[in-house]
Amino acid sequence: MRVRSLLDKALQGVCILLMLGLAVMVLAAVLLRTIGKSPLWYDEVAAMWLVWLTFFAAALVTLRRAHLGFDGAIKIMAPPLRRMLFVVAEAASLIFYAAAAVYGWRVLDIIAGETLISLPWLGYEVVQGVIPVTAALMFISQLLSAPDAWRRLNQ
Repeated sequence: MRVRSLLDKALQGVCILLMLGLAVMVLAAVLLRTIGKSPLWYDEVAAMWLVWLTFFAAALVTLRRAHLGFDGAIKIMAPPLRRMLFVVAEAASLIFYAAAAVYGWRVLDIIAGETLISLPWLGYEVVQGVIPVTAALMFISQLLSAPDAWRRLNQ
């Protein structure tokens, strides 16, 4: 439970920092555009920042088991069927997260050397690196939250 709690706090912190950073960036860009000094990098970086926020928030949601589900439909099923569907869903999720991490990492090799248009010093490896990192975090989150989900399923 301690690892799960630490991961929850770390993911919350990253999400808060990304959200605050994005808000500051958007407000600054609006103010700068108002006075005719629009930053060239804003559109590209804001979109990237939003993707990062979305992926890290998805890892947090996975850890908390707060994603969309079919709890009502699952609860009315017979316990053996409910348990079987739980195992199948867990396996499918873990396979998906593992595939996203592995292939996300492989994509980084393919895009190596490419950079953002507006910030040529920032490589796409940094931008797209969020995919394998958060996929691995989602895999770990799924594993860490599975025992509690299993207990709730069988209550």
